[in-house]
Amino acid sequence: MRMGRDKSRVRLGRKTMLGLIREIAGATGLRVRVIRRDLVARCGPLGGIYSGLKTTRAQSVIFIACDMPFITPGIIEKLRKASVLHPNRAILLRAVAKLTFPMLLPVEALPIVRSQIETGDHSIQSLAKRLRGIVIEAPSKWMPCLQNINTPRDLEFARRRLFKIGRTSSRVPEIKRKQPC
Repeated sequence: MRMGRDKSRVRLGRKTMLGLIREIAGATGLRVRVIRRDLVARCGPLGGIYSGLKTTRAQSVIFIACDMPFITPGIIEKLRKASVLHPNRAILLRAVAKLTFPMLLPVEALPIVRSQIETGDHSIQSLAKRLRGIVIEAPSKWMPCLQNINTPRDLEFARRRLFKIGRTSSRVPEIKRKQPC
């Protein structure tokens, strides 16, 4: 069974999942923007990617899913650093043979995203293949940080984990803490 509700509003500790992601992303020092309504509906994550690329003034955008509350500023920073070495290229993250969020896409990717939406191919995996970006292999220690919250069971597991690592405080967890990521 899936969540059946807006995951961005689901609470983990004192914050919503979206609130946690915003705070973690904000800890990077990068400008944080939330896509609340996709310009093209019913396209899954591709709709958010299209909306972000279409409306940004930046040269590239790091996309983070709101259902990944254990992502760290360090993982986001790894994508940013890779983009400095490879300007105007997509920087993709692969975890256990599958491309996943977060990902950094240059605005030049917009026509490819638009094309996929027009053909009805809403797959992130297909997008990644078409972009031919730089792929970063996620080290095994990042796997717990890249977990999505998709079901009530996932949510319960995340709440127990959050309590264990003390992330229910009102401030962003420091990287120095002994976290698995």
